[in-house]
Amino acid sequence: MHSGQPAILNPPPRAGRFLTFGLARDAAARDVVTRLAGLTLDDRTIIGVGEPLVRALGREIPGLRSFPEVTGPGGRFPSTQGAVWAFFGGDDAGEVLHRARRLVATLGDAVELNEDVASFMYGGGRDLSGYVDGTENPKDDRAVEVAFATGGGTTFVATQKWVHDLGGFEKLSVAARNDVIGRDLDTDEELPDAPETAHVKRAAQESYDPPAFILRRSMPWGDVRQHGLYFVAYGASLDPFEHILHRMVGLEDGKPDALLTMSRAVTGGYFWCAPVTRDKRLDLSAIGV
Repeated sequence: MHSGQPAILNPPPRAGRFLTFGLARDAAARDVVTRLAGLTLDDRTIIGVGEPLVRALGREIPGLRSFPEVTGPGGRFPSTQGAVWAFFGGDDAGEVLHRARRLVATLGDAVELNEDVASFMYGGGRDLSGYVDGTENPKDDRAVEVAFATGGGTTFVATQKWVHDLGGFEKLSVAARNDVIGRDLDTDEELPDAPETAHVKRAAQESYDPPAFILRRSMPWGDVRQHGLYFVAYGASLDPFEHILHRMVGLEDGKPDALLTMSRAVTGGYFWCAPVTRDKRLDLSAIGV
């Protein structure tokens, strides 16, 4: 049995909310983690701690680092590294909002809210582009192996907010859209003759050495003006995700992922999701709490 935060293994819910916080000026890092340690986690809530908060405590979590800005022929993945990250999921968007409000009140003026993204399920698990998201996700025991470090419940999460150009994408023929993704829009079957730049080929987890397996829990977000995908990937290490980023932007072989022609990342963060104790509290002993 792993001791990881239970919501990590849950499929994306009907409604969600992602929050990212920075440390307020002159805030005491010890005060922030003390407030986090007082939280009781249920199976709909996930809390992540970023390297800026760990560093402010004079501590280190092996494997944790700040999100790197990555630039290549295909564009740029920015870093907007936060100190604390949270996800709230549920069936009722209003109830999810109230739970998020309570966390904001709990953390108080020790932090600054840098990101608040309301998310939702679309089409039974599709991205707003219409394509199924996370088809190759590991399942069951394999999901546990991928998400959590051996012998414990530690996991890391990589997050990115992506903004889609759906108007431009929808002007393409269905065949051209399929070539961007590498799957058939209707059947979700992988195209045997997909271009080398198709997203499924660029990001195929088994095609890396070593394989770059991650557990995805992304969700659509947005309104009529701006919309996209809030990308979430859990893993026992951040290395697999970083390898995928490098290939997507074209640093590996000069061939950027075609996905970058219809979407762009505007945020990027890495966080440590601490194990939980038997009474459903965050086990923050690794950072001295």
